[in-house]
Amino acid sequence: MRRVIIESPFKGDVEINKAYARAAMRDSLLRGEAPYASHLIYTQPGVFNDNDPVERQRGIDAGIAWGAVADAVAVYTDLGMSEGMKYGVKKHKEAGRTVEFRSLPNWSRR
Repeated sequence: MRRVIIESPFKGDVEINKAYARAAMRDSLLRGEAPYASHLIYTQPGVFNDNDPVERQRGIDAGIAWGAVADAVAVYTDLGMSEGMKYGVKKHKEAGRTVEFRSLPNWSRR
């Protein structure tokens, strides 16, 4: 299976963004990929506080570190590009990783 880092928005409307990230994970799985979405893992209660700038940056950097073992980065763009996503795309490209931009045409806000 192809290992794919998922990039999608988190900050802002967190509930909508989490639903979108889950839909992106599903899309990736249906493509036969093994997706990883650090922003769904690290922001769980008791892990990191996304509202704390230091913890937020550590979480973003930890997710980017997983890119070293990924085959590609899938950037889901229907909700736009957050600053965290832009930073992630920049870092992944600097590391020479394949970055693919995707959308979920049948996804709607829940």
